Amino acid sequence: MSETSQRSPHEAAAAGRRTSIPGNLVRGALIGTVETVPGVSGGTVALVVGIYHQLIDSASHVVSAGRRLITGPQRGQEAKANLAAVHWGVIVPVMLGMVAAVFTVAGPMANLVETYPVQMQSLFLGMVLASIAVPVRMARQELAPGEHIRGVHILGGVAAAVLTFVLVSFPPASVEAHPVVIVIAAAVAVSALVLPGLSGSFLLLTFGLYEPTMRAVDERDVGYLGLFILGLTLGMICIVKILKWLLQHRHTATLIVLTGVMVGGLRSLWPWQDDDRVLHLPGEHLGIAVVLFALGLAVVAVLVVVDAKLAKRPMAQ
Repeated sequence: MSETSQRSPHEAAAAGRRTSIPGNLVRGALIGTVETVPGVSGGTVALVVGIYHQLIDSASHVVSAGRRLITGPQRGQEAKANLAAVHWGVIVPVMLGMVAAVFTVAGPMANLVETYPVQMQSLFLGMVLASIAVPVRMARQELAPGEHIRGVHILGGVAAAVLTFVLVSFPPASVEAHPVVIVIAAAVAVSALVLPGLSGSFLLLTFGLYEPTMRAVDERDVGYLGLFILGLTLGMICIVKILKWLLQHRHTATLIVLTGVMVGGLRSLWPWQDDDRVLHLPGEHLGIAVVLFALGLAVVAVLVVVDAKLAKRPMAQ
C-alpha cells in the first residue's frame, strides 16, 4: 500500500490545500523563528498555518526516493515517482524562509538566554506547559465516543516522564558538545517537526546544547553546523519515518509517551537552578518571572486554541 493511500481523509484534505510561494516563505519564517524558542513547536505552527501534512508527506517521499534509488528493483522509476509526489512549491519556499529566520534570530535569542536566564526560563516554562495540551488533544481525537485512554498508555507516559526527569537532572558538564552528541541531538531535535507540541530547541536545551547551537548558527561555525546538518539528515531518514509509522499504527501510545517526555522535561526549565541543575526555591526576579511565565502560557494557549478550531473546520464541512 502506498503512503498516499494510507492518508486519512482529514490528512488528504490538508495536503491538497493550495498555498502561494510568498505565503510559504512567511510560513517558513514563522516556523524557523519559533524553532529557536524552547517551548513553541514548529510542528504546531505548521498545523496552524495549514502545511503540516504537506511537510511530513514531502519529507517521507524524499526519504523514500533515496531508499528506492539505492535498493529498489526499478530504482530510477520509483525514485522519480516519489520525487514527483513532493510538494516542491511548498517545501522550497518554506525551507528558505526557515533558514533565513533561524540565521536571523539565533544570535539575539542566545544573548537573551545568556543575559536573562531566569526571565527566559520562565517564559519557556510557560510555553512548554501550554504545549502539553497538543499531544493530549491529538490522542483523545482518535478515541471513540465514551472511550478513555488505556491504563497501559498512561503507565507508558508516566515512565517516559520519570525517565526524562532523571535524564535532565544530570549536570550539564556530563554532556559535552563532541561530534557524536551533536549528531544525536540534531537527529532527535528534528523529530519536533513531526510531533506537534514538542519543541526542537527544548530538546536541545535538555541535551545542554541549546546555547552552543545558537552560537554556532550566529557565528557561522561551519564545523559544528556540518555535524548538526548530518544529524538532521539522519534524523529525517530514520526518526521521522519511524515516528510517522508510530503515529499511523500506535497513535495514542506514541502521543501519550510524548506527553510524558514533555512533562518530565519541564524540570530543565525551572528558572531557579544552579549550574549543576540543583533546584532551588523561587528567588530573584520573581515578579517578572511570573509575568513572563503567564505570557508564554497565553501565547501558546492561543496557538493551541486556533489549531483546535482549524482542525474542526474540515470535519464540519
